Amino acid sequence: MMESIKVFAPATVANVGCGYDILGFALEGYGDELILTERQDDQLVIKTIQGVAELPLDPTKNVSTVTISALLEDLKLNKGFDLKIKKNIAAGSGLGSSASSAAAAAYAVNEFLGGPISSEELIKFAMEGERIASTKAHADNVAPSILGGFTVVRSYDPLDVFNIPYPEDLRVVIIFPQVEVKTSDAKKIIKEQVKLSDAIKQWGNVAGLVSGLILHDFERIGKSLQDVVIEPVRSYLIPLYQEMKTIALNVGALGFSISGSGPSMFCFVRDTSESSLIIERAKELYGKNGIDVISFVSGINNMGAKTLD
Repeated sequence: MMESIKVFAPATVANVGCGYDILGFALEGYGDELILTERQDDQLVIKTIQGVAELPLDPTKNVSTVTISALLEDLKLNKGFDLKIKKNIAAGSGLGSSASSAAAAAYAVNEFLGGPISSEELIKFAMEGERIASTKAHADNVAPSILGGFTVVRSYDPLDVFNIPYPEDLRVVIIFPQVEVKTSDAKKIIKEQVKLSDAIKQWGNVAGLVSGLILHDFERIGKSLQDVVIEPVRSYLIPLYQEMKTIALNVGALGFSISGSGPSMFCFVRDTSESSLIIERAKELYGKNGIDVISFVSGINNMGAKTLD
């Protein structure tokens, strides 16, 4: 029987423009790692947290241990684990930092126990970790971090999440100005009520984006990556958002929007020359305004959470 397991769960882009709290996809090569080691008692102990984020060691306040507690309670198991967490995703980046840790924890425990829970069912436990981080148990980050690929949350009650196909040659450019936007703060400014005319536009864009992905229709993907509900409010939290969006679209990006709560932004591209030029222009724009920026190109991670050697 194994005593320890090491896992990886990828960073994610949630909302994907028009799909607030329902759409998300996983990024390649960027995410959090977790080492889980069985204890002789029933305690959950965070031994170390390495990397870019300063996070609580208290097991009642850390997304990883809260996720594990929910899973073990559901299975009616009294087990203890030591956790070593390596954070590669900055908190407040808009790239699913808390979700990656929650997804890694859920996946690690399930693999350690021999996989008694399906990947889809794991999402609800990782959502409990998200509740600690952002006061709401949303699934649009944890779902793609666990399942990989593009995911849709059709319903929260009951939870119904599934993958959709997408063009394999679709690439995403991430632009991350080095400022922090807390998810909890970004959610507070969202209006509870939406005009019917805006809702109709948003529904149309969600349907267009999903069908564009399934049909590999890049023109439709670009046309549909529009957000008339959340972006007009949250974009003010992100320095130089409109300027960066204009630059990317002029270069040839297939749409442009906020990643999660921001400040990270993303756009889809097909041509590597376009992605290189967008990254170059982002450095120029933010550099001359005295803001550091991290930018990179990624494919879509189709695997999701996985075990590492």
